[in-house]
Amino acid sequence: MRSRSRVTLIILPVPTPFFHVCECPAGACVSPFEFVPVRSLLLYYWGTGTIRQLTGGNLVAKRQLDTVLVQELQTRVKSRQIRALRGTQLVCRGWQQEAALRMLMNNLDPEVAENPAELVVYGGRGKAARNWDAFEALVNTLMDLGDDETLLVQSGKPVGVFETHPRAPRVLIANSLLVPHWATWEEFWKLEQKGLTMYGQMTAGSWIYIGSQGILQGTYETLAECAAQFFGGTLKNRVVLTAGLGGMGGAQPLAVTMNDGVALVIEADPDRMRRRLETRYLDRQAVDLTHALQEVEHARKVGEAVSIGLLGNAAEVLPELVRRGFRPDIVTDQTSAHDPLNGYIPAGLSLEEAAKLRQSDPNEYVRRAKQSMARHVEAMLAFMDQGSVVFDYGNNLRERAREEGVARAFDFPGFVPQYIRPQFEEGRGPFRWVALSGDPEDILKTDQKVLELFPNDERLRRWITMAEQRVQFQGLPSRICWLGYGERAKFGLAINQMVRDGVLKAPVVIGRDHLDSGSVASPNRETEAMKDGSDAIGDWPILNALLNTAAGATWVSVHHGGGVGMGYSLHAGMVVVADGTEDADWRLQHVLTTDPGTGVMRHADAGYEKAQRVARERGVKIPMLDGEA
Repeated sequence: MRSRSRVTLIILPVPTPFFHVCECPAGACVSPFEFVPVRSLLLYYWGTGTIRQLTGGNLVAKRQLDTVLVQELQTRVKSRQIRALRGTQLVCRGWQQEAALRMLMNNLDPEVAENPAELVVYGGRGKAARNWDAFEALVNTLMDLGDDETLLVQSGKPVGVFETHPRAPRVLIANSLLVPHWATWEEFWKLEQKGLTMYGQMTAGSWIYIGSQGILQGTYETLAECAAQFFGGTLKNRVVLTAGLGGMGGAQPLAVTMNDGVALVIEADPDRMRRRLETRYLDRQAVDLTHALQEVEHARKVGEAVSIGLLGNAAEVLPELVRRGFRPDIVTDQTSAHDPLNGYIPAGLSLEEAAKLRQSDPNEYVRRAKQSMARHVEAMLAFMDQGSVVFDYGNNLRERAREEGVARAFDFPGFVPQYIRPQFEEGRGPFRWVALSGDPEDILKTDQKVLELFPNDERLRRWITMAEQRVQFQGLPSRICWLGYGERAKFGLAINQMVRDGVLKAPVVIGRDHLDSGSVASPNRETEAMKDGSDAIGDWPILNALLNTAAGATWVSVHHGGGVGMGYSLHAGMVVVADGTEDADWRLQHVLTTDPGTGVMRHADAGYEKAQRVARERGVKIPMLDGEA
């Protein structure tokens, strides 16, 4: 711990006509401040010659360091039983740092992470920290981080703290970045074995994963658009065949039933199947393939919205379904095909056999996994030829099949160009928020606020209503919804006002998936088939990260390989904290405007007329939009 200066704390309740002053060496006060239920409260401290606002609302959460709370935190870290702290007491110097600490820990909550013992959050090997030593160092550094300091994190390891300024990000993160010529899985695995890097996926290494809900609305929106294009706006009496029940794929069955359809989902790992059943993302599990088909056909006939899981390997089950003449209406996939070593299970192997082969002969494992992916895609093509609507769900399965000689692997489209891009054109994308209080009531109050702010958005109303009824929180209570340019800032400021007024019990973290309109370059996924051919241009996510840093995000991240694997994507993330202060108003207004604004900019630059119109109508300044130099 670095030495701390003498501080003066001034607590001024307004309009109550009194104030209290506590003057003591930092960390030495043995009489914690009481929480005061007032309408507006400012908390300042005087350090190194300047006054800095720390928090607001009725949240005098910055008691002098609570040794019991710190001991509880240290016990959790040492025991590796990680769960984010709740409530309004802090172990850090301010809410910005506290939010980063809680979200790092929330990523590894057993309710949230797929394999917390190995620091794996989701997506094959997507990790929150490089190793347990690095995790402990991250926790300790965040607890001591000043309000004018920025922590640098290199692939899950804290590598430096520098004095910056109060409106700079408290954390800057770079994950899995490799020089392009060396950006392969083989090179990454070598460096990972040496302890020099980690795979951060998208929201794993950027500390904003919220469980399967994080992708649920995106999956719901994708299937809703598919229904609108091909099935008259509903999936009732329609069957969706897919595979993968991991952190991302686990959202599929619930997204299907939310659209009134029938889902048949193949999964090789019984633990993942069990987890989706327990969290109600999956309705029931079939005994075998014959039983699964009986259940599916009955549900299709009577119009029942139901999801059915089947234990098996997709590369084995899908070809068998083709042979049996099964006719699903929609076919897609969310297995971890992006990682042929740590994600996809080769056909013909049990989980135990796969684990042994992965250790004894990784090259043979990868060879067999890619061969299985080729069979998987060939079956999907067979369904397409028979009339099913088939699309890729962004896991690079088609690319692996093409590498194995499947010439038609890209005959079916990716989900972004087929269903999602029109929303990206207007800066519309995933907006998520997390209640640091740990109280679900805070989320329910924000649900009502977002509906109040956008009363004419029927799609939003339907989503929020269903989410409240059917989505089980994992870890800290959270919510996701898709909002566009202008809407995100409006809602973010409203949340901050709710914190300031004491409507919410503690500050709220606001972030998003890296899968957004202006924050990713991924030619086989988000930027597939761009109108101007700019699929592989990697400048855009870097500009997004730089701009969010300048705009005052609480933490900003730049990653490589998320979703599709090494060599196939660059992407950026941001998080900003609504702590009830005027400073947070400034941050939220700027970050939640610039962030979706880069999406409008990126698509306008690519020639999308809708994005160009949105830019003109909503005041996004694009110098050469109308041909001016």
